[in-house]
Amino acid sequence: MLRSLRRIVNRKPASQRTAFVPAGERWYAVGDVHGQADLLASLIAAIDADDAAAPPARTTGVLLGDLIDRGPDSAGVVALARDWGSRRRVRYLAGNHEELFLESFDDLQTMRHYLKHGGRETLLSYGLEPRDYDRMPFAELQAWMIELVPPADRAFLAGFEEHVVAGDYVFVHAGLNPANPLDAQTRADLLWIREPFLRHTEPFSHVVVHGHTIFQDIEATPNRIGIDTGAFRTGRLTALVLEGDRRRHIQAVAGRGGEIQIEKADIT
Repeated sequence: MLRSLRRIVNRKPASQRTAFVPAGERWYAVGDVHGQADLLASLIAAIDADDAAAPPARTTGVLLGDLIDRGPDSAGVVALARDWGSRRRVRYLAGNHEELFLESFDDLQTMRHYLKHGGRETLLSYGLEPRDYDRMPFAELQAWMIELVPPADRAFLAGFEEHVVAGDYVFVHAGLNPANPLDAQTRADLLWIREPFLRHTEPFSHVVVHGHTIFQDIEATPNRIGIDTGAFRTGRLTALVLEGDRRRHIQAVAGRGGEIQIEKADIT
């Protein structure tokens, strides 16, 4: 009995040992989509095909937030995300862009900030004409949002979670504040933090899978895995696949001619 208790108390943090998701489970975590509906559609199809070809498992998809803004079709991304969740188990995490979008319905000052950081593209994806956007004052744009963005889309985005735990991993949008344990993290840190999270090299309680900060390719360190590969900028949308102690990725990559290719590889 005492020996078992010592093993629990002395258990090393996840980033100091081999990290696992629970046995019999397979997780697909998708980085920041930012309005790239074409890449998300291709990646979802690739994930579904990958899962169907693999041994049976309890499968969960996780969208790490920032589905919207910057790219050309945020409305289409929201529709794809909702549809995917109607067909399989999917968890949705709140990103800072979803937070700004939702707050813009009630606060004009937030809306001014939001529109400078990709919100314009989201409004256009819901049917606003560019010439109307250019001539409307902020109050009219806000009234337009309230009238024409479907309440179901607003409710869907408002229901996103702040973090999800799977075995030795925790999925968040931005990261963790190293000063606080997981159960004491603030929403602001989970959705917005960069530093001091990114420069922190000591173990967290879990290996952190996150988006929010763009990397040229997946950035895997001993204590975190960053999978925002800048889909709106680079044309590369990434899914991290976790099963047992294995890590691999599936990426939807836009070619110069507009075609989308699927790339897969293990992560060491």
